[in-house]
Parts: sequence; C-alpha cells; structure tokens
Amino acid sequence: MGNNDMMGAAEDFADQAAAFLRVTKQYLPHVARLCLISTFLEDGIRMWFQWSEQRDYIEATWNCGYVLATIFVLINLLGQLGGCILVLSRNFVQYACFGLFGIIAMQVRTFRVRHSFLHVCRNLALGGGLLLLLAESRSEGKSMFAGVPTMGESSPKQYMQLGGRVLLVLMFMTLLHFDASFFSILQNIVGTALIILVAIGFKTKLAALTLVVWLFAINVYFNAFWNIPAYKPMHDFLKYDFFQTMSVIGGLLLVVALGPGGVSMDEKKKEW
Repeated sequence: MGNNDMMGAAEDFADQAAAFLRVTKQYLPHVARLCLISTFLEDGIRMWFQWSEQRDYIEATWNCGYVLATIFVLINLLGQLGGCILVLSRNFVQYACFGLFGIIAMQVRTFRVRHSFLHVCRNLALGGGLLLLLAESRSEGKSMFAGVPTMGESSPKQYMQLGGRVLLVLMFMTLLHFDASFFSILQNIVGTALIILVAIGFKTKLAALTLVVWLFAINVYFNAFWNIPAYKPMHDFLKYDFFQTMSVIGGLLLVVALGPGGVSMDEKKKEW
C-alpha cells in the first residue's frame, strides 16, 4: 500500500469517526458513565452474593476479627452500589466520585499482594476515569461548594481532565508485550503512539476512540471469563480484569465525549 493509499484510508477512518461522534453525541456520556462504574457495580453485587466468603477472607487475611471484617465488607458494598446509583442518576456525582476514590484506596491497601505493580497501575487508571467524571460534573455546573468564589471555574476542570488523561494511559502499560514477534512489536508501537496522543491532547477524540475499539477487542479476547466455569478461580480473576478494563474504556469514552480540555495541544492549536 502506497503513502497516498494509507493517507486516504486514514482520512476515511477519521471521517467515519467524526460521523459516528455526531450521531452518538447525546448518548455517549451515558454509555461512558455506565462503563466507568461497571467494575464498582459488579464488585458490589458480588459482595452482596458472596457476603460470607468476602467477610471470612478479610478476617483471615487481616486477623481483624468478625466485627471489623463485617464492617469492611459493608462499607465496600454500600459505598460501591450507592456511588453507582448516584452517578447513574446524576445526583451528588462529586460526592459519589470521592466515595469511589476511597473504595479504590481501601482495596489497593487490602488486596495489595494481588497483581502487585500491574494491579496498582490499573487502579490508578480507574482513578483517572473518576477524575474525568468529576470534570464532567463540573461542566454541568454542579459545584460542591456553591457560592464559594474560585480563581476560575474552568481551571480545576481542565487540570482534572489532564490528570484523568494521564492516569488512563497507565492501563496500556499493563498491556505491553515484551517479545520479538512482529504482531507484539506492531501492537506496542501503535498503542504507545495512541496513548501519547491522548496524554498530550493531540487529535484526542480520534486517538481515544481508536483506543476504545482496540482495548475492547483485547478485553473480550483475553478476559473471556464466560468461557471458564464459575467454580474455577480463574473465572473470578478474568471477570475482575474484564470489568476494570470496561471502566477504563468508560473513561476514554468520556475523553471522546468531553474533549481533552484546556490543557492540551488541541486547545492550543485554536489559539495559534
């Protein structure tokens, strides 16, 4: 394929992506929020149905006693399900986000031995999605401290969007494959280029949408928990990774819906 053909294909893809965004503009934020909170929703429902197992695990791991283990599981259950309900109903979204930040911190602390560095990266990426959700709630004029003057209403939102974009790319550090096969090398190069574009905010919507498609395909292929019997431990591991990845996809969809914000190359290009 010649350079002209490659440029033509890229332009066609960009045109199709722009048409897709125009058609889905009013629905995309809703889909993004549902994807973003999916890991909290799944985990909260699992704690409801596996209450005894979760409590016994915490009690045995931390040797904290029956009562404290029960309180821990209850906080996680109510915090996650309550936060999801508030986010989906668009009520007190900022409070819900801070509560979900607390849930992430608790789980990283409690399950710190699980997945080690990769687990931490994925939880930070999940936190990036929540930052973008906070930015969206600010754009709707829902301030936590109504009437309190600020140094510029848009400035906190812009830095939330920047922080959210940067944290989201940590997910892709966990997907890099360090082997010499052609496919792995190509995947690493393309993926790295796309996450850099998202991080710096250049061609952001197109890059984020491409990452959504790519990450969804990888998620369905590698985390197909529905193919594993429910009684096997691998079923729960794959299910956990699947919904965490879906939450990062939700964060990327918020980038597509909201744009990169003021701290980005796309925004600076308008000034040039």
